[in-house]
Amino acid sequence: MAARAWLRQNVQIEPLWNRWYAWSHLISPATAAMNAANGHAKILKSYVSAPEVHAAAVQNPEMLGGPFVDYEGGRVDEIQALLERSQREQAPLHAFAAGVKALDELLAAEAKGMAMEPLYARVPEPLRGHVELVYDLGGTPRVRFLEPLLYRSAVYDPRAQSLSLSLIEGDHRAFALSTPRLPSPSLVEAPVPFADEAVDRLSAARSIEGAPEGVDVPALAEALGVAAASREAFSRLFTDAAPPSRPPFAGEGVRVRYLGHASVLLESKETTVLVDPTLSYGYAAEPARFTYADLPARIDWVVITHNHQDHFLLETLLQIRHRVGTVIVPRGGSGALQDPSLRLALRAIGFPRVVELDVLETLDIPGGSITGLPFLGEHADLDIATKLAHLVQLGTYRALFAADSDNVEPRLYDHVKDVAGGLTSLFVGMECAGAPLSWLYGPLLTRPITRKVDQSRRLSGSDAKKALAIVERLRPREVFVYAMGQEPWLGYVMSVRYTPESKPIVESDALVRACAEREIRAERLYARMERVYAP
Repeated sequence: MAARAWLRQNVQIEPLWNRWYAWSHLISPATAAMNAANGHAKILKSYVSAPEVHAAAVQNPEMLGGPFVDYEGGRVDEIQALLERSQREQAPLHAFAAGVKALDELLAAEAKGMAMEPLYARVPEPLRGHVELVYDLGGTPRVRFLEPLLYRSAVYDPRAQSLSLSLIEGDHRAFALSTPRLPSPSLVEAPVPFADEAVDRLSAARSIEGAPEGVDVPALAEALGVAAASREAFSRLFTDAAPPSRPPFAGEGVRVRYLGHASVLLESKETTVLVDPTLSYGYAAEPARFTYADLPARIDWVVITHNHQDHFLLETLLQIRHRVGTVIVPRGGSGALQDPSLRLALRAIGFPRVVELDVLETLDIPGGSITGLPFLGEHADLDIATKLAHLVQLGTYRALFAADSDNVEPRLYDHVKDVAGGLTSLFVGMECAGAPLSWLYGPLLTRPITRKVDQSRRLSGSDAKKALAIVERLRPREVFVYAMGQEPWLGYVMSVRYTPESKPIVESDALVRACAEREIRAERLYARMERVYAP
């Protein structure tokens, strides 16, 4: 192979944090510390003490997505070594997590409505100067984390970040969030922080627009820190065959492409908008789908609805960073532990242009606009403000991306229908049998909860009745059910397997029928869709 070449379409690029699959809560410092101490460490200890339990659990479909390491018992020594190294190198994070728990206990015992000032001297040392102690109007004590300062502290260490590169031949990938990525001959390690410009050079090498003459493979390996012993394996990730060019959409009106799960690409002559990107790699597989190779060279706007790993997917975001103009995220910055800022996280990992949008705030874009609308529910009743449904208007085409909104209060749509009415397309998530509170937020909890509480508070979207209430108020021309997690290439972050009897399938079928009765076109999206809307 020549020295200059292009990245193969089936090269998988996994972002890692201390060898764990990276998602947004492993970028934000406070949530990363809590996950390291209360999630990762517990999983590793459990595996070392009983690897056979983990081996049995990962074979049980009912345990899919649980806190089980997907390695056979022969790797106990490596897991033990990772545990010991993590405890040593991540000592500041473990101390921070212990401090969060101790501070919660202090406030519960001492903050009874009197002034907080005397308590500052008793804040655990790792948190001193990084928190504000406050009451809500009901007199309940709260901690506000000064998140920008935490990015400048020992709790945030970009050296924990790296990339794992390999060839992928099919859709099957084991569930990623509970199994660390141990070294393997099939993996090429690139120990660079996510913000490193070499990450963009690697990703750009997948397209002819990003690398018109290919890339200098040896030089790129050097920039990525690939070890000498892995250079030959690294070179096999590249090909002399130039990828085909993908000309931008130049037609009239708006082209809409569904890329899988909650990812939708809207293109007009003036601009390009990509919502919640989650892309498949390019390899021979069914069902047919769009891949990285089908993306336009320039994506003017990336829109993120909320901070869950299937909507804010680092693996995809890092690989398209070199194409992206501006990322639009819900306004954050409340300082609540469970609600870290997406803007700060994206800026920390190398996205230079990040804009926050608030409820009923509109951003004008060429040929249209993007407006934030309220997004209720789906976060297990936690106080999380960093979530928005987005109304995207391009010319006369108007689409509302409601994401996983759980319509717990239909009257909301009575109040916003003057803004959100006149829709061409309503995209609504109906994963209405979501995981319990602890599945995603368990490591952040400072006090135990009962199983009854955990099972009651779910990460669920709307069922048929709730979704129909949105439809009846907004009266779109068409309805698309999306964000169901059905696509086989996303099982590694979704951990869902549907049957015809599964509640989300039954409920979404019911919504499609109800829309048909009202002469509103509706369908449940799967894998791929393309439609052009005339002006």
